[in-house]
Amino acid sequence: MTQISEDNFEQVLQLFTESSTIDLQDAAFIDPYGMVGILEIGELLRAEGIKKRLLLPESEEVIKYLERMDFFKFADKYFSLEPARPQISEKYKRSSYSDVLLEITPIEKSDDIHYIVGKVKKRANAILKKHLHYDERAINGFIVALSEVCQNIIEHSETKGFVGIQKYHFQNLNKNVVKIAVMDIGIGFKKSLSERFELLRQ
Repeated sequence: MTQISEDNFEQVLQLFTESSTIDLQDAAFIDPYGMVGILEIGELLRAEGIKKRLLLPESEEVIKYLERMDFFKFADKYFSLEPARPQISEKYKRSSYSDVLLEITPIEKSDDIHYIVGKVKKRANAILKKHLHYDERAINGFIVALSEVCQNIIEHSETKGFVGIQKYHFQNLNKNVVKIAVMDIGIGFKKSLSERFELLRQ
């Protein structure tokens, strides 16, 4: 699998859950959706008492990107990494000039949402205003929408979620795009709400 993103994640999900090893060796690109998706696969497997081997990408660029996005901060809790978690030089870690709007961040409680919103607000002007030409109203709308999506995990999933946000420049389109990935493996709206309404009827 050379690319892991929202475009092919359903295929990736089936492949990774069926295989005894999660093989990322050939990956040339993993976007935030792919990263949080892999971590949520790990969350699902951990609930079943399973810890699979995860073969890391051979591409140094992909390894550097995973490090900047804090992927390794969580991955070794879910997987046996091979090779062991790589040591990345400080010069490759996130700087104030990075286009990472939010590194991979867990969502388990309301305080996590306050942290996420605060961090995104700090970086929004540098990224959303400069590259996407958002005005203050649009930035505030973006942050409110992000907060509400994250709040849904707290209220409806009954499990941990992850969020990650990155700005990309697609040269072939000469266009800047922000990718937002928010994911959980929770019980979902239908079950969450049905249980609440059942309690109200009693």
